[in-house]
Amino acid sequence: MNILDIARLNQQKAWKIVENSGIIQAWESIGAEVNLVGSLRTGLLMKHRDIDFHIYSSSLSLSGSFQAMAKLAENPFIRKIECVNLLHTIEECVEWHAWYQEPDDELWQIDMIHIRKGSHYDGYFEKVAERIGLLLTDETRLAILQLKDETPETEKIIGVEYYQAVIRDGIRNYADFQEWRKQHPVTGVVEWMP
Repeated sequence: MNILDIARLNQQKAWKIVENSGIIQAWESIGAEVNLVGSLRTGLLMKHRDIDFHIYSSSLSLSGSFQAMAKLAENPFIRKIECVNLLHTIEECVEWHAWYQEPDDELWQIDMIHIRKGSHYDGYFEKVAERIGLLLTDETRLAILQLKDETPETEKIIGVEYYQAVIRDGIRNYADFQEWRKQHPVTGVVEWMP
């Protein structure tokens, strides 16, 4: 199976998890707006099995956030949930991570960033994903998927590192990508938009 087929298969699996988990309904039940971001949205999902959502509420409360996650936790395939309260930072969000696993299947991570509407990052990463999607060519898509495929499972690399290296700086092989990462260390939120 080639890299494009693997990516397509992972996209299909991820959409099935979105549907079976009830994640969108859980957040909409508290009046939140749910937006897909990240590699599932851009079609660049490879080995790292994660699904990313940015979720917006005008009057974001910790109790409302927990209420939505309680609904999600009722799903028998949610194995674990973590929460980070960043409401008092520039990010003005509650960061949720859930792990979903159906019997005899792989473990998937679902990242849900519950953001106060009107805050600093409101809509920003949706625009980043949109721009990446618009600028991808067959050649850059393949280069990104190849780099993701060559990344060892133990290495934690955020998607935007690949996109920035390939789209902006022309990186096309893993050795050059490793060197590129040394020159461009991630020290917080990466605010790069192509």
